Amino acid sequence: MKDTTYEPVIGLEVHAQLKTQSKIFCGCSTKFDAKENEFTCPVCTGMPGCLPVLNKKAVEFSVKMALATHCQVNERSIFARKNYFYPDLPKGYQISQYDQPLAQKGHVEIQVDGQTKKIRLHRIHMEEDAGKNIHGTISSYVNLNRAGIPLIEIVSEPDVRSSQEAGAYLRELRSMLRYLEVCDGNMEEGSFRCDVNVSVKPIEQKEFGTRCEVKNINSFRFVEKAIEYEIQRQIEVLEGGAKVIQETRLWDSDQNKTFSMRSKEEAHDYRYFPEPDLLPLRVAPAWVEEIKRTLPELAKQKKERFMKMYQLSSYDASLLVQEKSLAQYFESVIEICKEPKLASNWILSELLREFGPEQGATSPVTPQHLGELLALIVKGTISGKIAKQIFEKMVQTGQAPQAIVQKEGLIQVSDVAQIEAWVEEVLKEQKAFVDKYHAGQTKLFGFFVGEVMKKSHGKANPAKVNETLKKKLVKGA
Repeated sequence: MKDTTYEPVIGLEVHAQLKTQSKIFCGCSTKFDAKENEFTCPVCTGMPGCLPVLNKKAVEFSVKMALATHCQVNERSIFARKNYFYPDLPKGYQISQYDQPLAQKGHVEIQVDGQTKKIRLHRIHMEEDAGKNIHGTISSYVNLNRAGIPLIEIVSEPDVRSSQEAGAYLRELRSMLRYLEVCDGNMEEGSFRCDVNVSVKPIEQKEFGTRCEVKNINSFRFVEKAIEYEIQRQIEVLEGGAKVIQETRLWDSDQNKTFSMRSKEEAHDYRYFPEPDLLPLRVAPAWVEEIKRTLPELAKQKKERFMKMYQLSSYDASLLVQEKSLAQYFESVIEICKEPKLASNWILSELLREFGPEQGATSPVTPQHLGELLALIVKGTISGKIAKQIFEKMVQTGQAPQAIVQKEGLIQVSDVAQIEAWVEEVLKEQKAFVDKYHAGQTKLFGFFVGEVMKKSHGKANPAKVNETLKKKLVKGA
C-alpha cells in the first residue's frame, strides 16, 4: 500500500554510448563483440606520454542530443580528470567534464496516465567509458576494449516523483537517442545505462531527504522495481526512528532488493582538475546551427503527424512510432496500398506478432511486399482470410504476394454465378437453420456466411457472399 505521508524525490543519470566507429580519444574500434583486449592502444590503456585527440563525430552526436532535449549548448566547455582507482581504469582517472559541461538547462516531456510533465535536465556532458572487470571463481580479469568508448551523461534535475515517471522518462530518452541515430540504446550490451538517485521526505517538508544512488540498472522494469523498493526501504528506516545513510547501492534482480555497495562519493572525492592534455572544447554557434538543420523528426512529432495525416488513433500511432524503422516501414507500405488504417492494422497485428517492433522492419516481409499484399485486398483480388495465408508464406519464404497467389491459385472469386451456386448449396444443406432464420433467429446470418466461405475454401468475395445471401434468404425467394 502506498504511504501518503512521504514524497519520493528522484533524479536520474543516464550514460549513453555514442555510435561512433572509433573511441573518443583514439582510433581504436568501438565494436562490441570483440576478443578480449583486441581493440586497445597506448592511448586508451593510459600508457605514459600518449596524448588524447578528441573525436569530432562524438562531439557532433553529443550536440545533436543536446539540441533535441532543448539544452543550451555552451560555446566553451572543458574536459577534466576525474580521479579514482579501479583495475578497469588503467590511467587512474577518467576524462570527463565537470564544472563547464557541453550543454545545460534542457528538458524532456513525458506522459504518464494521460498527463504531460516536463523533466528538467541539469546537464549533458561528454566522457570516456572505463574498461570491464570480469570475475571468475578464483581470479579476476580486465577487458579494456570498452576503455575510451565515447559516452554522454544525461543528468536530470530531481523532478521525478514515481517509478512510472522514471520509466517514461528513460523510454523517451532512449527513443530520442535511437531516432537521432547517435546511440543504439542496447541496455543488455551496456550502451544505455542508468543510475538512480532516490530520497524520501515528509510531504510538508521543503528540504529533500538524504539520497541513495542505485547504480547501473540494465532494464526499465528493474529501474522501476529498484525505485519502488528503495522508496519503501527509506520510509521504513525513517519510520523506525533511524536516519537514511547516503550511500551507493546495487540492485539484485533475483532478490528484488537493493544492497549497500559503498559510501557515496561527493565531487571533491574525485579531485577534479582540468585535463592538461586537452584544450578547451569550442563549439562554434554556426556549427550548432548546421547540426540543428540535420535533426530528424522525433517520435513525438511523428506521432502527431500520423494522427493528423493518416487519421490514426493515439494508441496506434504510439505503437507505430516506437521504433524509427517501424514508422518508416509503415509509410513505405501505405505508399503502395494507399490505405493507412489497413496498413496500421496489419503491421500492429500480423507483423509485430511475428517479429516485434525492433525486428519488424528488417523481417523477410519487405514493406514493398506487404504493400502489394494489402493492395490485393483493396482491389478485391483476394480476401482478408486468404491474405493471412499468403502472409504466412511470405514470412517463411520472403516471396512476393503475387507470386504466391499465382502458385497457390488463391485469387478471390467474385463471379456472381459461382457464388450463387455455393449459397444455394449451403441453404439446401442447412434447411433446418434456414427455417430458424425465417422464424426470427437472424443472428444465424453469420453462420451462413461462414459456411459459404468454407465451401469456397476461403476464395469467395465476402461482400458478394453477403449480398447474395441477403437476397436468397428473403422468405419465399
